[in-house]
This record gives sequence, C-alpha cells and structure tokens, in this order.
Amino acid sequence: MNALVLLEDVTKVYGSQPALDGVSLAIEPGESVAVMGPSGSGKSTLLNLIAGLDLATAGTVRLDDQDVGRLNETRRARLRRRSVGLVFQFFNLLDNLSALDNIAVAAELAGAGRADSVRRADELLDRLGLADKRSAFPSRLSGGERQRVAVARAIVNDPPLLLADEPTGALDSHSGEQVLDLLRELNRGGRTLILVTHDQRLAEACAERHVHLADGRLTADRRLDRAVAL
Repeated sequence: MNALVLLEDVTKVYGSQPALDGVSLAIEPGESVAVMGPSGSGKSTLLNLIAGLDLATAGTVRLDDQDVGRLNETRRARLRRRSVGLVFQFFNLLDNLSALDNIAVAAELAGAGRADSVRRADELLDRLGLADKRSAFPSRLSGGERQRVAVARAIVNDPPLLLADEPTGALDSHSGEQVLDLLRELNRGGRTLILVTHDQRLAEACAERHVHLADGRLTADRRLDRAVAL
C-alpha cells in the first residue's frame, strides 16, 4: 500500500531558523496519527506543508501520490480541495454565512453545483445533529456547534485526509468530547486523521500512533502496541 502522506528529509527554514529539520515520515491510508511536542516544535508547520499551504525549503512532501513542491499554487489548491479537509482550533467560519452556506461554499469551490452543494451540506448537518441550525450564523452557535460545522465543511468533498490543528483547544469539555467522538467516527469510517495537539488525553483517545517533534526534529514515533525511539 502506498503512503497517503510521505515526507522525505523535509526541512523548512524561516529566516535563519529551521522550523522543521530533516523530517521523514510516512502515513498510510486509514491511520490516525497525533503530532505532539512543545510550542515551537514544528507541529503546525508540518501540517501546513502536508496541506500545501506552505512549501518545504528542502526535501520532498508527497500527498496522494503528488509531489506537492512541484505543483504551482493553483494545482496545490486543487489537490487540497480534493484530498484534504482542514479543521482549525478557532473554527475559521465565515461570519456572514449561515451554517449551511459555510459548508456548501467548500463544495462549490471544489466545482460542485449549488444544488448538489446544498444537498451535501444538509446531509452533513443532519448527520451531526445540527439540522435545526442550518440557517444560524456562527455568532448564534455554541463553540461545539461551530466546530462541528467546521468539521462538516472539512469533509463535504469526501477527502481521504483530515488535518486537525488543536481542534478542541477552544472548547469546553462537553463540546470537546462531541468533537472527539466525531473525529473517531470519521477515522473508523476509513478517513486518515492527522491531529496536532498538546493534549495527551486527546492523543490517546483519537490516535493509534503518536509522533513527537522537538526543535523541528522527529524524536519519537510510537504506536499503541509498540514504541520506537528515533
């Protein structure tokens, strides 16, 4: 089986400081991986490189058999819309759009027609227990509801990979549990999950594999049934 995500000796330098330093990592389809480490260790940089939001200074990043560094900005955006769902700590919803339209617009940007986009958005809102919130604007939603809308937006185009950057960091414990349950369900359904978190409990609840970064270097890669120090 080919890796869905493959990093080979990847370095990313900002100014004179490497945010990532010679990182190699392979993630297979269907895996659940938690990326952990202190602030400034390179976790979010790793996610940005995988998603093609940024480009490596050296090394190779491959996503879904595509060399991300060889794609222009338009082709990277097309790959991202097809292959990646992004979930952020602070939701990143559009305040002037309803819950339904926040989801539907992602499908429209990927080329779906308006009617199909609305149908997909309605199905996801119903699945996530938010059917009665379809017309609500983000300011009228709780934190947990906003994050569930954000997850729905991330998966509306059925991408194989879900990237979540501290997805429960801005939520209370109850809302956080709801989002955890959703991430676990999506992974059990076959979607690959890469989760950036400071929270050991969240990592243990959602991920079968824990990758640790420190000072931009990969320092450990542990699975539930074994641990490999690097």
